[in-house]
Amino acid sequence: MDPATIKQLIEKGLPDSLALVDGDGRHFEAVVVCDAFAGKRLVQQHQMVYQALAGQMHDDAVHALSLRTFTRAAWEQR
Repeated sequence: MDPATIKQLIEKGLPDSLALVDGDGRHFEAVVVCDAFAGKRLVQQHQMVYQALAGQMHDDAVHALSLRTFTRAAWEQR
């Protein structure tokens, strides 16, 4: 799995999102910006991202994924 594929999966699964993904093929870091995160707890936001990956986490294609999630407003204020 490569960062571009993870980016595509996240952005497809979370419409109107922006995903910035880096990694070495098994270990990845992602920043995901999406207004659908508004009002959700951090764990719920991360669950939304995992759901967007459509099972890739369970097939050992991705060994580790570090997530940082933001709404657009929070991303602009950081």
